[in-house]
Amino acid sequence: AASALEISMPAVLEVEIGSRARIECNFYIPENASYTYIDWFYVDQSNRQVRLYHITASGVLEDDTDYKKRLSLGEDKALTISAVTVQDARTFVCQVGAGSYGVGENSTKLSVYKAPTTPEIEPSSAGISVYNRQIPEIAKCVSKNSFPPPNITWHKNGEQLHAQENQVTIQSTLTRESSGLYTVSSTLYAPVTREDRHSLYHCTLHYWLRGQKLALDSQKVKVNIFYPTEHLKLQVVSASALVKEGDNVTLVCEADGNPPPIFSFFKKNLNEWQDVSLLAEPDSGILNLHDVNKSSNGTYKCQSLDLDDMSQMEEAVDLVVNYIEGVRVKMEPSSALREGDNVTLSCDAHSPVGLKYQWRDEKGKKLVEGSRLVLNNLTFENSNTFSCRVMAPSVPGLEQSKKVWVAVEGKPRIVAISSPLYVHQDEVVNLTCKAIAFPLPTVQWSINGKAHEYMDNQHIASNLTVRVSQDLLQAGAMCRVSNKLGVSEKHIQLVDQKSTAESQGVIIVAIIVAILVVAVLGAVIYFLHKKGKIPCGRAGKQDITKPEARKDKIVVEVKSDKLSEEAGLLQGANGEKRAAADQ
Repeated sequence: AASALEISMPAVLEVEIGSRARIECNFYIPENASYTYIDWFYVDQSNRQVRLYHITASGVLEDDTDYKKRLSLGEDKALTISAVTVQDARTFVCQVGAGSYGVGENSTKLSVYKAPTTPEIEPSSAGISVYNRQIPEIAKCVSKNSFPPPNITWHKNGEQLHAQENQVTIQSTLTRESSGLYTVSSTLYAPVTREDRHSLYHCTLHYWLRGQKLALDSQKVKVNIFYPTEHLKLQVVSASALVKEGDNVTLVCEADGNPPPIFSFFKKNLNEWQDVSLLAEPDSGILNLHDVNKSSNGTYKCQSLDLDDMSQMEEAVDLVVNYIEGVRVKMEPSSALREGDNVTLSCDAHSPVGLKYQWRDEKGKKLVEGSRLVLNNLTFENSNTFSCRVMAPSVPGLEQSKKVWVAVEGKPRIVAISSPLYVHQDEVVNLTCKAIAFPLPTVQWSINGKAHEYMDNQHIASNLTVRVSQDLLQAGAMCRVSNKLGVSEKHIQLVDQKSTAESQGVIIVAIIVAILVVAVLGAVIYFLHKKGKIPCGRAGKQDITKPEARKDKIVVEVKSDKLSEEAGLLQGANGEKRAAADQ
């Protein structure tokens, strides 16, 4: 067992700024004797001890110091400092008086820290030219409010940069804030090349914390590097692989310099270059050509100008616009056509690519594949608009069409008329006459009325509204259709429905009378048959068919056979009755 007073304290205590620091003072007095007093001190900058507390059995005395409002004592007499600041980084002493065992003391060095936050990096706001004669500023790195101050290193594409004369320069500044914390900034200066347009730069903070060396990286940034154009590319951009007339085409000129150079566009006409830059989008390498046609074909040139070194480059491209032109339709014979004639339609066109032809009617129905359409035995109904469709199979969407009107001439033909028309006298009715012809005919009526004409497909139709009179019933109406090639007429008969009804009544009465006459005649014949006045049977039939010379004999035979015939008939009837009874 120890025979002397012993005091144990941690040599160093690390505490984060703003938190609490608890400094323990553990002591041992032989024979479990009590302490006489305990004093807490701190060591100031003059290496002088300044008392904080005097503790005895009778009470605790707190001295009037700057710590008065931030100090407290634990039951174990440990010293607690709240809201630790940078100024608290000093040595604290615990002194214990133990009467006859003497006085002993020990100390703890309070170390405070403030871990740095992620450093802020800011690349150079101005572009850096590869032609810059002075070493340019690349980026700046700042770390704020840390304690103690960290160190800053620079890295390019993951590799650390070191200061080199006339190559890499690193300038650092250290600022102590009013809070006692430090702000550290570092600026990197280094030459750049064209390849540095893809380089990534970052800075790293290095600091110690609780005996460990730690590091904290900033974000990686790129620097805007100015370099001249080395390659120029001009290409044709279109919605389809093969450009056709009517397409919108864009010529895109791309340069690998930074900043992009000034672009100019030219089109070759014969042996001269025509400036077409007015068609280009401002400050870009894009030339828009809308609704291109045959005249848009040719060679286009893009020219670039770098303002940094005034160097020029140019690139050319050929624009090929596929087109169809000169679509012609020929009709043979070319003279006027009449009903019954034959006609041949031929189609032709010019194009730098192969063409395919197709004929369609005015409704869009395909009639034939090929450049020729033959129409035989023409009628008025064949008068139509035919369309020749010219297509380029190798260029999807490239096509044109040409229409031709085939007119079949002839005198009018009346195709429909409202006759006979059943009417009532004084009734208002519509008389209809429909005809077809070319040239377009006129329709005239033989009577007065309100006429209305309209076209029905290729037919002309006329409706005449009239009131039925006795004269109209007797004479009817005449529709007359005419053009320069002839006249057609047709008569409309009007039938009085009243007379028709009377006639129908007479017919019905006649039919009824005829039926009654037939019925009476049948009854008379049946009566005579029953009275035996009319012969019947096979013999009678044979006698009737005998020659004329034996007419008298026939009558005699019929009379003489009367009883036997009746007996035979009765016998036959009785026989049938017996057969039925037997069954």
